[in-house]
Amino acid sequence: MALPFTTQIVDIALDERSYPILIGPGLLDSPAAFDRGSASGGTSALIVTNTTVGPLYADRLARVLAQRHSQVRQLALPDGEQYKTWESLNQIFDELLGHGADRKTTLYALGGGVVGDMTGFAAACYMRGVPFVQVPTTLLAQVDSSVGGKTAINHPLGKNMVGAFYQPQAVVCDLDVLKTLPPREMSAGLAEVIKYGPIADMALFEWIEAHIDALRAGDPAALAHAVRRSCEIKAHVVGQDEREAGLRAILNFGHTFGHAVEAGMGYGAWLHGEGVGAGMVMAAELSRELGLVDAAFVDRLRRLIERAGLPVRGAVIDAADNAGRYLELMRVDKKAEGGEIRFVVIDGPGSAAVRAAPDELVRQVIDRCCAA
Repeated sequence: MALPFTTQIVDIALDERSYPILIGPGLLDSPAAFDRGSASGGTSALIVTNTTVGPLYADRLARVLAQRHSQVRQLALPDGEQYKTWESLNQIFDELLGHGADRKTTLYALGGGVVGDMTGFAAACYMRGVPFVQVPTTLLAQVDSSVGGKTAINHPLGKNMVGAFYQPQAVVCDLDVLKTLPPREMSAGLAEVIKYGPIADMALFEWIEAHIDALRAGDPAALAHAVRRSCEIKAHVVGQDEREAGLRAILNFGHTFGHAVEAGMGYGAWLHGEGVGAGMVMAAELSRELGLVDAAFVDRLRRLIERAGLPVRGAVIDAADNAGRYLELMRVDKKAEGGEIRFVVIDGPGSAAVRAAPDELVRQVIDRCCAA
């Protein structure tokens, strides 16, 4: 059986860990889309989803997977970033162990970034590694978190601090599922689309500026282009630096500040993309303070982020010493070295670098960029 004729494929080139990203409408109902996934020959499968996405799509996916697995089970976890925890991870292990899952059992992550990260981490750990397939249902997951093999859970002191690099067998991005995405989630996903412009592709940035209203409205053609181009950029970066030894760190533009907001406010208060939106403004302001970009570029980025429906000012997470609390949280960032915070900065439109900055300068940026 063939794939829908509208399907586009972006390949992640990682030698024996290479895999396809399938992008297009109708893929959730296409058995051929999942023939490109696990080739393990395993008879059992577990769909890991959440209580919001499961009722919409889990049965449809299960019907398709029943054509390749004799046993297909479902597990719906609580929905929300606040549930990206050991407790939720153990629910996956309990389900696997309780039903005799073996090394050839395939896990299918049906949901957004939280489900994808936890399912991938469970797959990396269970029996020291079982196959899994990403089936992202949010724009943010389709353009970023489902691609590249980063898996993790959160710790109270830091986001995504406990995890593993573990690549999926395939990523299946059905664009039709974005039709049920709430506007706030669509905007959160656009943050991860926007970030690719300043760090890698100003032509994409200009295209987003021209099509931001269509993207927010869920225009299928606009979303198809945004997802494909975002995946192409991420595939290129991951293919050169799978484990974030250098280049891949640029994909965290805005994330150092944004993760501090998420952790400081309590996971779930801000969506990840909302933190990234405000974080990109702060990172751009820091870039300007370092003499790398001009004020006009920062204003241009700020306007686009605001048009995407995202916050452009960071949250106040400590009334007594807000900048100090940010710095404390950011020292736990994975890019920090020896307690020194390293930021992804823009060293010219379409180019990024990782730099340290004096605490006092960072304090000034935070004070200027946080809401009163």
